[in-house]
Amino acid sequence: MGAITRSIANNITTSGVFTSSAIANSSVTGITVLPNSSDSITFISSQTASNSASLSFTSGLTSTYKAYKFVFSSIHPRTDDVYFQFNLSTDSGSNYNVTKTTTMFRAVHNETDTATDLSYTDFADLAQSTSYQALTTSTGSGADESGSGSLTLFNPSSTTYVKHFIAINNSYFSNDNSVVHYVAGYGNTTSAINAIRFQMASGNFDGTIYLYGIK
Repeated sequence: MGAITRSIANNITTSGVFTSSAIANSSVTGITVLPNSSDSITFISSQTASNSASLSFTSGLTSTYKAYKFVFSSIHPRTDDVYFQFNLSTDSGSNYNVTKTTTMFRAVHNETDTATDLSYTDFADLAQSTSYQALTTSTGSGADESGSGSLTLFNPSSTTYVKHFIAINNSYFSNDNSVVHYVAGYGNTTSAINAIRFQMASGNFDGTIYLYGIK
């Protein structure tokens, strides 16, 4: 048996499966898709807005996963200088009015490198309010302006705990600023959250929202 053959044989189990020592970053080049692992992210669904008033996910939030992640791609308002926002539902989307307590801060930097800011955004937080929660502050409506980011909702099917969320989003502010927003809070309900709605504070929008389940 040659050296190469022995090396291969030493890295295969009796059932014909490669051992973990046989696989390294430099030894496997033909893999294009990896199998799901116990901590994988699973795509559930997506929706695309085209001059739409809102996008609502009324299915997919179940007890299957302990966390769900919404990813926003190129959210483009049709009205200038408006917020991107969301609300939660416990009745499959008949009402979006879950009581929330939240907090937000943001960092700002403009294109000419002449203005910066890091501040608590108290005008966008909520204190036991059923209002929509802002995920961004003002986003521009110019042809090249939009916002992108994500929102993670934790254990929405729990009937014991409140429903925590964390979001991070970057938007092209209406005055040529890059603005990153950090938002967190909780829906103050022990009822299961089973639907969520996204919209601009005013007017319609374009863009795609993806929903993933996280194990």
